This record gives sequence, structure tokens and C-alpha cells, in this order.
Amino acid sequence: MPENTAPRPSVLFVCVHNAGRSQMAAAFLSHLAADRVEVRSAGSAPADTVNPAVAEAMREVGIDISANAPELLTSEAVQASDVVITMGCGDTCPVFPGKRYLDWQLPDPAGRNVDAVRPIRDEIETRVHALIEEIAPAAQRSRRG
Repeated sequence: MPENTAPRPSVLFVCVHNAGRSQMAAAFLSHLAADRVEVRSAGSAPADTVNPAVAEAMREVGIDISANAPELLTSEAVQASDVVITMGCGDTCPVFPGKRYLDWQLPDPAGRNVDAVRPIRDEIETRVHALIEEIAPAAQRSRRG
């Protein structure tokens, strides 16, 4: 019998525009946990494109999110996730029983240049490492790059 038969945990990152913080968090989790965690991101009022300064800051650490498209937050996305991490979306995120909710208080990178985005990016990476250790510890050891 396979050693790991547990279902993959699923995480949804939510911010208002899905153009900055949630995009960075989802990209880090996908990159660091590979296929061990199902990752989604969405926004309560999605922007048209990913914030260019955010895309540049992520490119600096070897992760290209420039082709990502912000997505609208849906109740279905929340229901399909084990952990929902909000980042400044206030009360717009639907709440369902049995889901774990975390609120990461992080500055909004909107309107900031890449120099101002880097510390936000680095804080998100730190939090994602801790999240992986908690929900999928073996994935932490498979880090690439």
C-alpha cells in the first residue's frame, strides 16, 4: 500500500484584486510544495492583470507569474478548499463550516514599486514555508531551487 494515501490538502488564497498578495502566496505554495498541495487564488474584486511590480519581484526569485490572470472569488472555490487564507478582503469572503480560515495581515502592494514589494514577497514566502510545514511537512523537503 502506498505510504501517503491521505488526500492532498487544498489552500485558497484570497485578496481583493487577486493581483498581488494572493498571487505571490499561491505561486510560492505551488513552487515549494509542488504537487503535494492543491493551490487556488482569487479576489473579491479581481483586477484585469497581475500587478507588474509583483510579477517583477517574483521573477527575481525565479517564479514567473506574469501570465497569471486574476480570478473572481466564488463560493465553490471556498467550499473546495481545506484552508482559506485571506489577505485584506474583509468580510467579502464566504464562510463555510468545517473550513479553516487564516487572515494574513500584509501590506497591499497596489501602487507600490518593486523595492516596496520585495519585503511583502519575502514575508509571504516565510509564511508559506510555515504553512507547508504544518499541512504537508514532506513537501518542505522537496523544495526546488
